[in-house]
Amino acid sequence: MPSMELQPSLDREAGMSRSRGKRGGWITFPFLAATLTGLMLAGWGWLRNLIVYLIEEFNVKSIDATQITNIVTGGINLLPIISAILADSFLGSFYVVAISSCFSLLGVVLLTLTASISSLRPPPCETGSSVCQAPSRVQFSVLYAAIALASTGHGAMRFTLATMGANQFNTQYQGGFFNWFFILYGACVVSTIGIVYFEHSISWGLGFGLCSAASFVGLAIFLLGTPFYRHDKPQ
Repeated sequence: MPSMELQPSLDREAGMSRSRGKRGGWITFPFLAATLTGLMLAGWGWLRNLIVYLIEEFNVKSIDATQITNIVTGGINLLPIISAILADSFLGSFYVVAISSCFSLLGVVLLTLTASISSLRPPPCETGSSVCQAPSRVQFSVLYAAIALASTGHGAMRFTLATMGANQFNTQYQGGFFNWFFILYGACVVSTIGIVYFEHSISWGLGFGLCSAASFVGLAIFLLGTPFYRHDKPQ
């Protein structure tokens, strides 16, 4: 009798093992690495220069721009907790990464529009003038919507993508995955040096446009890898 009771359990475990063997592994790493690189370039590209953008393009006082940036940074650092709960208990890591990446892309595209369309930002301050025109409600609404979407996507995606990547490997290979995965955070340095230079010295529209392109490419590559991923069910 005990052996008969154990047999269904063994069969289920063998079935799960075969199912897990069909997907995941190192074949998924190029997709995850490209996704991380694109989304990190996009996220850090706009975030690191946010204070300057608010002051120079939206005539926001420096103290107010600093407060806004601090709130954004704090929210980004808290969002991984919420995204982890959503991934583990409700949606699964794949859907959290996909949805948050879409949010990030929409937010950066809106930021690009604010930098490219003059009607979405106030007129620049006159040379030598201490009084500048404040943004209208519509301009502030578009700006805050862009920042909220981009921040939500950037904060929710980062560590959920790492968790999803680890789930693609058996335990003995997860350490090697994390070593390679977090090396790619060097993309943050590239975005800080390269994209921020384009934003401040050449064109805000061009810099944010590069962020949008990086975000789009990262999301597209992530979705292309869908047939190869292990899709762990939330518990």
